[in-house]
Amino acid sequence: MKKEGLLHPELNKLIASSGHTDEIVVTDAGLPIPPDLPYHIDFALKEGQLAFLDVLDGVTESFSVEKIILAEEIKQASPEMEKQILERFPGVETTYIPHDSFKKRTQSAMGTVRSGEFTPYANVILCGGVVY
Repeated sequence: MKKEGLLHPELNKLIASSGHTDEIVVTDAGLPIPPDLPYHIDFALKEGQLAFLDVLDGVTESFSVEKIILAEEIKQASPEMEKQILERFPGVETTYIPHDSFKKRTQSAMGTVRSGEFTPYANVILCGGVVY
């Protein structure tokens, strides 16, 4: 049995398989998931569980992030969620793109990690960094 850190075997495999510039998408409950990605991990149990920020924190515990991408719409629709996301990435480059472009970009990700979050636009593309 694994002693500490992430316990989910598929999430560990996704993170371990990712390299510099590879992208992992952490999503709310409603974002369309491209069917042909190498990995799709679903933590959506019911509304609010698992919460987006809890899932995001779990992923970033082990995944080096160089840049994040958010939908422009989060600024108006969910400013408190945007603030909480940005607080987790001080000094990390942040890019905003239209939500339709965001959905298209997810099609080239290494994988998605879905939460049970019902907050509009609570989605982030994590661009892999390096640990050295």
